[in-house]
Amino acid sequence: MGVAEEILSLKKELSERVKLVAVSKFHPSESVLEAYNAGQRCFAESRPQELAKKVAELPKDIEWHFIGHLQSNKIKLVVPNVALIHSVNSEKLLGEINAFAAKNNLTANVLLEMHIAMEESKQGFTEEELYSLTDRLSENPLSNVRICGMMGMATFTDDSEQVRREFRKIKKVFDTIKKEHPETDSFKELSIGMTQDYRIAIEEGSTCVRIGTKIFGARQY
Repeated sequence: MGVAEEILSLKKELSERVKLVAVSKFHPSESVLEAYNAGQRCFAESRPQELAKKVAELPKDIEWHFIGHLQSNKIKLVVPNVALIHSVNSEKLLGEINAFAAKNNLTANVLLEMHIAMEESKQGFTEEELYSLTDRLSENPLSNVRICGMMGMATFTDDSEQVRREFRKIKKVFDTIKKEHPETDSFKELSIGMTQDYRIAIEEGSTCVRIGTKIFGARQY
C-alpha cells in the first residue's frame, strides 16, 4: 500500500481514543504532504533542523510533535514549533525547556520519558525518579511547562510477551501518578507503541501511537 492507503487503513483500525502520530523523520516533505492529503494532521520529527525546515514549507495546520533526543542548544528550534515534546528524559532538560518557554511567553506541553527497555542505549527516567519528580512538581509546578503524560519505548525484540510486560509496567506507573495527583488534569497521554508493536501498546492502554515505517516505508535519508 502507498502512504495514503496506509493512513486510511490505520485510521480504520485505531479507536477514537488512540491518536495516530505519523513519524515523518527521514522522509521528504512530499511524503508528509501525501499523508496530509489523506487526512493526517499530526506528524512527528526527531531532529530539530529537519523539524524547522518542514514546519516552514508544509501546511500551517499540521500539529507537529517532537520525539527525538533534545539537546539544550536546540530547544529554541523545537518549543515554538511543536504541540508536544514526547522525549523529556531528565529533570535538567525539563528546567531548560521551562526557562526558554518563560523567556518567550510560551507554554511547552511535554511527556516524561520512562526507561522501560532492556537496551541501555534508550533513555528516560526510572520509576522511582518519576514518582519523586511528579511529587515535587505537584507542590512546585513549573511556570511554563505542562506535564501531559508519559512516553516509553519497548525493547526491540520479537518476544511479544516481553514487550507487553514493558508496556504494562509503564501503564502501571502512569496510572499511579494519575491517581496520586488528580489535580494534574493535563496528565492523560500515554505515548507507547510504534510500527512493530503498536497493537500490543493499544491493548495495554496507549493513547498515542508513533508510526513511521508502516506509513512511509524505510527511511529515505
